[in-house]
Amino acid sequence: MFDKVYDVIVVGAGHAGSEAAASAANMGSSTLLITMNLQNIAQMSCNPAMGGIAKGQIVREIDALGGYSGIVSDTSAIQFKMLNKSKGPAMWSPRVQSDRMRFAEDWRLMLERTPNLDFYQDMVSGLIIEGNKVAGVKTSLGIEVRAKSVVLTNGTFLNGLIHIGDKNFGGGRAGERAATGITEQLVELGFQSGRMKTGTPPRVDGRSLDYSKMTEQPGDASPEKFSYSNVTKPLTKQRSCYMTYTSTLVHDLLREGFDRSPMFNGRIKSLGPRYCPSIEDKINRFADKDRHQLFIEPEGWNTCEVYVNGFSTSLPEDVQFKALRSVVGFEKVKFFRPGYAIEYDYFPPTQLKHTLETKLVEGLYFAGQINGTTGYEEAASQGLMAGINAALKVQERDEFILKRNEAYIGVLIDDLITKGTEEPYRMFTSRAEYRTLLRQDNADFRLTPKGFEIGLASEKRLKRMEDKHSKSENFVQFFKDLSVKPDVINPILEEKDSATVNQSGKLFKVFARPNIEMDDVRKIPEIDKYIQEHDLDREIIEQTEIQVKYAGYIEKEKNNADKLTRLEDIKIPSNYDYSQIKSMSFEAREKLKKIQPTSISQASRISGVSPNDISVLLVYMGR
Repeated sequence: MFDKVYDVIVVGAGHAGSEAAASAANMGSSTLLITMNLQNIAQMSCNPAMGGIAKGQIVREIDALGGYSGIVSDTSAIQFKMLNKSKGPAMWSPRVQSDRMRFAEDWRLMLERTPNLDFYQDMVSGLIIEGNKVAGVKTSLGIEVRAKSVVLTNGTFLNGLIHIGDKNFGGGRAGERAATGITEQLVELGFQSGRMKTGTPPRVDGRSLDYSKMTEQPGDASPEKFSYSNVTKPLTKQRSCYMTYTSTLVHDLLREGFDRSPMFNGRIKSLGPRYCPSIEDKINRFADKDRHQLFIEPEGWNTCEVYVNGFSTSLPEDVQFKALRSVVGFEKVKFFRPGYAIEYDYFPPTQLKHTLETKLVEGLYFAGQINGTTGYEEAASQGLMAGINAALKVQERDEFILKRNEAYIGVLIDDLITKGTEEPYRMFTSRAEYRTLLRQDNADFRLTPKGFEIGLASEKRLKRMEDKHSKSENFVQFFKDLSVKPDVINPILEEKDSATVNQSGKLFKVFARPNIEMDDVRKIPEIDKYIQEHDLDREIIEQTEIQVKYAGYIEKEKNNADKLTRLEDIKIPSNYDYSQIKSMSFEAREKLKKIQPTSISQASRISGVSPNDISVLLVYMGR
């Protein structure tokens, strides 16, 4: 049936699998995407949204490299918000509400238009391993498909077990069966595995809600978009979300079911995401709080299905229903389906290289929740990187690795393989030590040249980025060159309660003041004239303002990042014998042997390895 040997086989078609298949195929590798149900490609299993704090930066990075998530987020968006605008630009994070059905449809259609990509519907039940190399996959129908590399993106399907109250049943997602066979084979090969948990809220009928009792949450007045390409446009109309609250009555009703909760009666033993707790966990952990926010999110433009964000639960369905009916605005609520928790297998990611290739089996890559992460964006970025590196390996080209000072994706992967994770890993801006450099507005400057170099980002994208970069640099220089007289600038400064000046000076210096914004300096005729003459769009104007106002911070962080790069350049030979270093602590030797870091910089980030251990290692390496 399959008479060819594929370059890359991708197992699973969630966010990780979809990006992996797209990147490998777009780089010229013959690729096969195998999934249990072709109707559910890129299904939004949980909330109907993309982006958010730090996650929005990841989507921008995927887009800048040439991935699809940013484009699909734009084409299926029903609302756009730039979060954290009251803070500095390092914290600004784009987020969209998505039309769930359109999101999956747009993903499928984009994949179908991708050259070099084939599809097959079946469950992969095992891998073909020859020596220590992967050679293909076996399906539940007994079909063998050969390949030079395999990317596993099984999500929550690996031995998935769904919990609702005292009921549980096998499944990878509501209404879909679990995947079996792969975990057992990998453990036999010497891999370590573990169990994790995640959950999802009830879905309800929006026609049964009273929105007049809730607080409306509209999108931005001037919405932007995710993709740096010009194939998508900002929204011209948007759908609102709404906010309401739980209450002490709701909490009391939920507590009545705690003895039947699999979370509290010991039936769920695995750890869930700390930063996205279930409603019963919130009530238990924050007993002093009288109420918790609930965000009511529409699932699309035309459907009446609604997602109750903040009410993730595995309590019995009758308890969920009774409690939700006591929430303001939910007095007559009708359920589409109850919330549930799901336990699934994962493989501690310290078993991977920075390329996401496994250390034990050559040509085998893991991406997404199989690595212990949570979230569409985290999964998609890993899928992209695994697909890129699988293609590069087959093409006998150099591996592609992003450093911590180059991308949030670099931080994510380095955290996973260097530190590991015992609970579902979620990205935050606080995890990135160079977040002033890794802003959402400059992901194209940082990554599009790299995407173009490996053959993923198009030349058209590169030229668009170079044009934007050139125009913003020139505009910054214009501010440095333009002198303004006191009688021109002082009225603007007085209006903003800012200290006036008594002699002419460069506008750059005045514009760098914290309380002076672009709208203020545009009152100077030369500025608007420059913008119109050079046809500068909102992206370029915003980029210029950031470069002027945060020049000092950016320069300082670049200097710090350069120090990191020097440590990254000190490579550690593969399979280095740490047992010879007797003056190093036993814990450090054991951790270094397990992780096998590739550089001194990575070694210094391993938990249990002290600065003294690094000094000793440098001595032994002749440094």
